[in-house]
Amino acid sequence: MGITVDVHQVFKYPFEQVVASFLRKYPNPMDKNVISVKIVEEKRDVSTGIIYRKRIAVCQNVIPEVLRKVNILKVPDIRLEEESWLNPQERNMAIRSHCLTWTQYASMKEESVFRESMENPNWTEFIQKGRISITGVGFLNYVLETFASTFLRQGAQKGIRIMEMLLKEQCGAPLAE
Repeated sequence: MGITVDVHQVFKYPFEQVVASFLRKYPNPMDKNVISVKIVEEKRDVSTGIIYRKRIAVCQNVIPEVLRKVNILKVPDIRLEEESWLNPQERNMAIRSHCLTWTQYASMKEESVFRESMENPNWTEFIQKGRISITGVGFLNYVLETFASTFLRQGAQKGIRIMEMLLKEQCGAPLAE
């Protein structure tokens, strides 16, 4: 079946400030599920100026204990891989991430973009599309997809709140129209 989560947010801060906050967002005391984020590859294309980064995030296993009675769900942490392409000249950053844990049973992919807002060049638009589908665990497929859907929606909203808090702390009040 599969679950899709779409997020759209306008941050009333310039692109450079939003991207800098995004790259520093985790780990953060507001979201204790993210244990660590490590850059495993970073390079700049000298001809285009595009900065490529690959990061690995380690997160706590948030699956409810009752479901962790199923052997495959008894892992201490979940690993995610994030790749990003930052284009400072065009003021946009594309991000792709996917889950490295349970790949034989679940597919979790997100595609996100930060870009200068068309409404105001001093604001930044964030668009994210995520999809998760679970197979191979029988009757639990639906239960796990339902849990994942709720968790991803809440996680996206929490991520936006963290970004807003970081931006306000680091840059002051949002820019007016």
